Amino acid sequence: MIKNFKSLFKYVGQYKKSTILSPLLVLLEVVMECMIPAIAGELITFIEASNGVKGASLDRIRITRWLIDLVGETRTTTVIIVFCSILICFALLSLMFGALAGVHCSRASCGFAKNLREAMFNKTQEFSFENIDNFSSSSLVTRMTTDVTNVQQSFMMIIRTAIRSPFMFIFSIVMAFSVGGKMAWIFVIVVPILLFTLIMVARNAMPIFKKVFKKYDKLNNSVQENVQGMRVVKSFVREEYESKKFETASDDVRADFVRAEKILAFNSPVMQFCMYSLMVGILLFGSFLLISTGGTGFAIGNFSTLLTYGMQMLMSLMMLSMIFVMVTMSTESVRRICEVLDEESTIKNPENPISEIANGSIEFKNVSFKYAKRAEKNALNNVNLKIESGQTVGIIGATGSAKSTLISLIPRLYDATEGEVLVGGVNVKDYDMVALRDAVSVVLQKNVLFSGTIKENLRWGNENATDAEIAHACKLACADEFIEKFPDKYESYIEQGGTNVSGGQKQRLCIARALLKKPKILILDDSTSAVDTRTDALIRKAMREEIPNTTKIIIAQRISSVEDADVIVILDDGQINAIGNHDSLLESNDIYREIYTSQIKGASLQ
Repeated sequence: MIKNFKSLFKYVGQYKKSTILSPLLVLLEVVMECMIPAIAGELITFIEASNGVKGASLDRIRITRWLIDLVGETRTTTVIIVFCSILICFALLSLMFGALAGVHCSRASCGFAKNLREAMFNKTQEFSFENIDNFSSSSLVTRMTTDVTNVQQSFMMIIRTAIRSPFMFIFSIVMAFSVGGKMAWIFVIVVPILLFTLIMVARNAMPIFKKVFKKYDKLNNSVQENVQGMRVVKSFVREEYESKKFETASDDVRADFVRAEKILAFNSPVMQFCMYSLMVGILLFGSFLLISTGGTGFAIGNFSTLLTYGMQMLMSLMMLSMIFVMVTMSTESVRRICEVLDEESTIKNPENPISEIANGSIEFKNVSFKYAKRAEKNALNNVNLKIESGQTVGIIGATGSAKSTLISLIPRLYDATEGEVLVGGVNVKDYDMVALRDAVSVVLQKNVLFSGTIKENLRWGNENATDAEIAHACKLACADEFIEKFPDKYESYIEQGGTNVSGGQKQRLCIARALLKKPKILILDDSTSAVDTRTDALIRKAMREEIPNTTKIIIAQRISSVEDADVIVILDDGQINAIGNHDSLLESNDIYREIYTSQIKGASLQ
């Protein structure tokens, strides 16, 4: 736990000054607060002595004698005014130091949380797909929000309250012994009771918090799935089912938090018991001393001061218990954040990466791949395939035959478990990843658009693209025909996820975005499935004529999308079943013939 907290401290970054100033200012605030009861106690004793109260003597009040020497007279009114002025100054200084400490504490804790979120977000940008598979997206969201907030609150308490409370406790005990003598030992009695309670609370609460954050991830995952699949939920009238599912998950989290809070709740009654027991002890023994000695052994001013220090000490202990509860909760959050920050990407640049890609040729040499080391079966088995630069290659096969898996190895979204993948005659592991991925445009099966204008979305392919280049790319992708019908044309706003455009429109925009990169390799992963066959043919014709030197890989379910390809690859259960052109495969391959026949019959029935 301590190691994890230390590893996060470096993310304080530019807020180190505020982080250091906050506890220093708190220390000064504590000193001011601890001096006030001592001065107030001496003021009471001075008034008693001035009024001839039995047992009150000026010999026992050092600060008062120093003030009398300083003022040069013993008039009660003058000394009281000076006393009050000092008390007001100390109170104002305490207020000022406390306010400044609060400002710096807020600045440091909020800045620390900002840096943590940025570090986690930037770290996830470095992750390979394999790394991302280790964390669900809902879990990453929880870690960047709920967990960071927990750590922020703990950090805020640590640099302010956790400094204030121990110092207040120590100063109060020191001053209590100075004023109350042996009677101050009553303060020490409660400490073992409190320590034992805190240890038992931590021991029982920590395992519950460890489980509850995992359930938080599942809860967020349920929300994410429901929101993303809202159309499906409403289409199948499953709102009630989803509500009950969420209610069950939410109630599960609530139950665990209730269990944890029940354990943590022991802090408060134990603290209250110790505080009131201490007050009773001071009142009982203090009153006994005052009455039995007639004020000669224990003055009323000392009694008042001791009560104040007792309250300060117990309040500091109560604050410590609150800190303990917060730190206990955040310990699991710290561990979860460190998991993300300590995760190393499984795909890294080589020491001396190659930044130039000669051409768009691709070769798979004895390639096998599985998504996880513990997986029993390979997703790809002993794949050997050579694609010349500029060729158009169609890949077809049944659902689950590893078509998307195959093409994900080309831009190093994953690394081959065995064998080599070559691009431009060089192993993809030897390239600079940015250079490699800039040379490979992939239009994935799940088309994603971001909130913003059409033009802003398209410039993801090339941020410096001119309006003419954008219009040309859209023409090639047959997207210009519907863009021109929008009132704001290329300035039309796309909602998050592209919910205000159709599936076919979204696919064409994504193809245009990929074309703007001017890649050496263009991969279309079933990315024309939502467009009609005429538009599909027009897109393929435009790519064939406009980018003849670009290697084009088309993954499709429709034979018509790949029948004019130079080479068609048939995948079956992670292995290459056959390679050829449309005519040769139709004649010699049973799988291809079966797919073709079923689609021809389906078309004739329509």
